[in-house]
Amino acid sequence: MTERPTTYVDIILPLPLNSLFTYSIPEPLTKVVKSGVRVIVPFGKQKIMVGLAVRIHDKEPEFKVKDITRVLDTTPIVTERQLRMWNWIADYYMSPIGEVFNAALPAGLKAEDGFRPKTETYITLPENLRHEQALHIAFGMLKRALAQLKTFNTYLTLSHWDTIVGDCTDEPVVEVTKDELINESHATAGVMKQLLDKKMLVTYEKEVGRLNCGGVPQLDNVKRLSAAQQEAYNNILFQFLKKNVVLLRGVTSSGKTEIYIHLIKQALERHEQVLYLLPEIALTVQIRQRLQKVFGDRLGIYHSKYSDAERVEIWKKQLSDSPYDVILGARSAVLLPFSKLGLVIIDEEHETSFKQQDPAPRYHARSVAIMLAHQHGAKTLLGSATPSAESWHNAETGKYGLVELDERYKGIEMPEIKVVDVKDMQRRKMMYGPISPLLLETMKKALDNGEQVILFQNRRGFAPMVECRTCGWVPKCENCDVSLTFHKNMNMLTCHYCGFTYSVPKKCPNCEGEDLRPYGYGTEKIEEKIMELFPNVPVARMDLDTTRSRNAYERIINDFSAGRTKILIGTQMVSKGLDFDHVRVVGILNADSMLNVPDFRAYEHAFTMMSQVAGRAGRKGDRGLVILQTKDVEQPIIEQVVTNNWRAFYSQLMAERRLFHYPPFYRLIYVYLKHKDDDRVNTAAIEMGGRLRQWLGARVLGPDKPAVSKVRTFFIRKIMLKLEPGIDMKRVRQCLLLAQRQMEQDKRYSSLQIYYDVDPS
Repeated sequence: MTERPTTYVDIILPLPLNSLFTYSIPEPLTKVVKSGVRVIVPFGKQKIMVGLAVRIHDKEPEFKVKDITRVLDTTPIVTERQLRMWNWIADYYMSPIGEVFNAALPAGLKAEDGFRPKTETYITLPENLRHEQALHIAFGMLKRALAQLKTFNTYLTLSHWDTIVGDCTDEPVVEVTKDELINESHATAGVMKQLLDKKMLVTYEKEVGRLNCGGVPQLDNVKRLSAAQQEAYNNILFQFLKKNVVLLRGVTSSGKTEIYIHLIKQALERHEQVLYLLPEIALTVQIRQRLQKVFGDRLGIYHSKYSDAERVEIWKKQLSDSPYDVILGARSAVLLPFSKLGLVIIDEEHETSFKQQDPAPRYHARSVAIMLAHQHGAKTLLGSATPSAESWHNAETGKYGLVELDERYKGIEMPEIKVVDVKDMQRRKMMYGPISPLLLETMKKALDNGEQVILFQNRRGFAPMVECRTCGWVPKCENCDVSLTFHKNMNMLTCHYCGFTYSVPKKCPNCEGEDLRPYGYGTEKIEEKIMELFPNVPVARMDLDTTRSRNAYERIINDFSAGRTKILIGTQMVSKGLDFDHVRVVGILNADSMLNVPDFRAYEHAFTMMSQVAGRAGRKGDRGLVILQTKDVEQPIIEQVVTNNWRAFYSQLMAERRLFHYPPFYRLIYVYLKHKDDDRVNTAAIEMGGRLRQWLGARVLGPDKPAVSKVRTFFIRKIMLKLEPGIDMKRVRQCLLLAQRQMEQDKRYSSLQIYYDVDPS
């Protein structure tokens, strides 16, 4: 008998390494190992890890291999199409495949026993009592135990066993949970125990889903489109005949969401799936409510505020025979498995939140979603009132289809924007902290009329820094090159990069002076000031500090929507697509903080953010009013926001980008080097920059220090690559990876970390 040749499998492990790992498959497991299943493997001397099988072969490696230990799945949990997407992400964003694996799978699918199905205890009749005569005997046994009899009768009623005739019930038997029975019968734990001990009732465990049921779909609940919306809808369908990607540029409050709902309904009628991406988890609260009214339990939600177990269940449901038809989610939803994707909608496509930063892979969900749609032969719709420079350029040049909607729903006027010269107000000592007299007056008027106010300040905490007024000392983070933010509620100084906290000193450690004062305004300080000015008005704050818990978004948004709070103070979270009926006034407290940022995208981000937050005003009823506070009223971008002259803005922006070789005309790759020794990382960056210049010439700029040059004890240097259209990107990646390997082989740089940010946002 000839010996069967050994079979091998290449495995992805959740490690920041570019290579796959080869293991041998023991004979008993050869039939169950297939591409896309999880396997348990030994790693190193003592570690056990969960990996993903991707390729089975019989090519014996040149090194000694270990056997896989166990197979966790009977069917693949990652599809072949997903694996192709993972490889594309790894290649395009220059991130090891292990990091893609780590980012894509919920944690419960990366651990041997990380996911346990949720079970619930149910009550049922034992087999010997499932007859009319047997039940009469049971009643006789319980006639003196009145509490037990009551509970037993309650169970029979709830389950329909009380309709039994002979050994059949007139009505279908209903399953009853133990908790439901206790609640309905008001039984004590002792009563339940006695019934179970007597075998009058028995329990069993049943797996139940953690996901909320959205109810029965009501496709007839779709609202009729206005004439302008209908025209835009028809144009989108026409553009889809010619282009796979279409940009819908619709002004704020033009009713883009309603158009999306009509497009989703049409896709479902074609028996296709839809992916609906949003930039912020907060947005899913309102959009979910609107979508559930129409699509009910055909809608699934996926984002990081869901528990890991819930995300595992959604993942598994998408692999089942009855997946969700519509997935609504933030960035990570693009990594879910789909079987029949027909439409991808990316709302607020301009948002930088779609770009993953840390940890790797640093992918852009918009680009990945477009590629995902391409893989499935699906269409992609990008929606925004202020499109990104890249998307607008692609639409202008004909790469994308373009549809424009310039009319607000029901003909409501765009908000009036008034500019306040804060510098002049401060000189005349007329400011109420961060609030100008005009803003205060308009807020009072709106509140007196029962209307609501949104205040936008793109900085959380109480104050950005604390300063000694005697010597100028400012407390800084021990691990990062940043000043500490003062959080008054906790009476702590906190680093927003690494989380380092520091008690507020009573005396300056530099000069022992006692005059330590917070400098600047964060959302927490503004909240305090507003509560002083309006002591009887309910106020809410929406920033990272107030939305850490899962339901915080929903509570804040629902309270404001229902009018239980009248003033909402927030960071950029309040600028993104939220829809409130009664907001009359929006205050942009410090426009300059968005403009004075050392980033080529600063003006683009500032324009979109100010335009978006302004669009929250006057969405229903009377025209809204926006008070824009700035110290530089002559800044051209201020005038462009006031007049909503986005065409002039984009024209100027594109001219500057073309002149200085920035996107969308050139592609960017940032190369980051990190080391705990500042001199070592500086030397390494100079050396790597020199190596890259040998191959790529003047396309390589730097190295230089980024704005924050130390994070979590690591010093950072950045090299920038500006790449012209048509360049061989494969060769560029090869050059970068070759330079990296050469650096890693140098013993001086053994602890050096090198990573890439492709198409930075």
